[in-house]
Amino acid sequence: MRHTKRFSFDPNQAEFVGIIWLTSKTHPHRLRAGDVIRYDGKLARIVRVNDCAAVVIMSRPVRKFETRFRGPVTFQPAPALFRISPQSECQILNRKTR
Repeated sequence: MRHTKRFSFDPNQAEFVGIIWLTSKTHPHRLRAGDVIRYDGKLARIVRVNDCAAVVIMSRPVRKFETRFRGPVTFQPAPALFRISPQSECQILNRKTR
């Protein structure tokens, strides 16, 4: 016997969800995908944003060093990828104000 649960529609919950959706869409300080921010004194770009996190990509500096045999080596590390809160208080550099 297969048991499937159907969700019933509760009009009180629909009204509550509508209020949350409207307030989150009009929040002016929420980060958006494509924003360029200053994070720890370095430039970073917001890649993706959802309700609980904003994914940030930040390039790392080029590393230069010499090997034991005096050969110079230049190494470009992969960009750092980390998550912050979508309501973080950081400086947004590319957003135009109205």
